[in-house]
Amino acid sequence: MRLHARKRGFALAGENGNMGQQDEQFMSAATPSTEKKRLKVLWQYEVLDTVPEALFDDLTELAAGICEAPIALITLVDENRQWFKSKFGTTVTETSRDISFCGHAIQQSDLFIVPDATKDERFSDNPLVISDPKIRFYAGAPLLTPDGYALGTLCVIDKVPRELRPDQKQALRILARHVVSQLELRRRLLQNKAEQTQAVVSKAPGKSGSLKAPSARKRPALPQRRAPSKPARKHTGGGISRASGNGRNR
Repeated sequence: MRLHARKRGFALAGENGNMGQQDEQFMSAATPSTEKKRLKVLWQYEVLDTVPEALFDDLTELAAGICEAPIALITLVDENRQWFKSKFGTTVTETSRDISFCGHAIQQSDLFIVPDATKDERFSDNPLVISDPKIRFYAGAPLLTPDGYALGTLCVIDKVPRELRPDQKQALRILARHVVSQLELRRRLLQNKAEQTQAVVSKAPGKSGSLKAPSARKRPALPQRRAPSKPARKHTGGGISRASGNGRNR
């Protein structure tokens, strides 16, 4: 992996949300050869800039507790930044990708550990090391999709140099896999919802053809009424009586 030394202005988000500008020289990770495809896969999860979710927050808190670290993060690395889907021990929501430790970690297939950032030439001049939060220790497990693309990391950070025990390393790997499982479940739910919506739209009038008008029901024929018979007339004054029906003269 080839690293690039850069001198540039960077922005740090402090606890109060204010941004400070500094100029430092530091080593940023090289862009992976599969970066375009990796970003495309990341966007398919539709998780960037979403609201906090308890199930992810539980995993970061668990990682911090097991690894005995004051800070734990679920980071997602896009083209310009690392954004924190979940955070424990900090209120910062993102940092520039150029200064991120996770930009290095996503290029690993296993844990990426920096025992003492001040003694590592890749990070000794990093703004996150020489100023707040003054990172000394970093350990990140890449969030690997089923296709092998690293979306970001589950990482723990400390302000003192240290190492992880073997059981802590294994726990961090397991928790990272749980993060990916939750991201996969979230993506499938979104896909199912989109498919159901599309199915409803396709059945709407004007989409799959006009609906047939209900056939008119034939009203049953009314029974014919018989005309009432006329009463027989009687002629007076010596006329013929039709009522008698015998034609005799009175």
